Amino acid sequence: MSPTSDPYATDTKKWYQQFWPWFLIAFPLCSMILSLNMLRFAFTGDDSMVVDDYYKQGRAINLSLGKIKKAKALNIKSLLTISGDQVTLTFPQGQPQDGSALKLSFYHVTQQYKDQAYDLIKDASGVYRATAARDLSGKWRVILQPHDGEWKIQQTLSLPQVRAISFNP
Repeated sequence: MSPTSDPYATDTKKWYQQFWPWFLIAFPLCSMILSLNMLRFAFTGDDSMVVDDYYKQGRAINLSLGKIKKAKALNIKSLLTISGDQVTLTFPQGQPQDGSALKLSFYHVTQQYKDQAYDLIKDASGVYRATAARDLSGKWRVILQPHDGEWKIQQTLSLPQVRAISFNP
């Protein structure tokens, strides 16, 4: 009787040449690789959205609300226009009398490294202007205030917009 015709002959392939051991090893191996990647993200990721001191943050919000009320009391109305890299601000009503520069800050809603601030300088025609250094596309929390911080206007905007934005307290 030849060895190939023996019905009780066993498979002579070694274990690492078989399909099923590798199939069974693949699941735990993938799980380990994914968990190591998650650990790497946990230790190297930036948690800029997390606030450590909620009490200080709450007090700052209360101060901010007082500045917004001050802007309402001064009856400040402004129009913000952003076209390309040019940022212009006009005051149909309640223009600051001293004519000093204003600070316009753009805070990205999810990515802190994109935050940017500009000094708006008044030209001879009474328009405040600045040149944006980076792209302003996306969703932003925009804050306008004088450098002394006496009043404040803030809104959440999605940019770009074709027409002027009514930027009021």
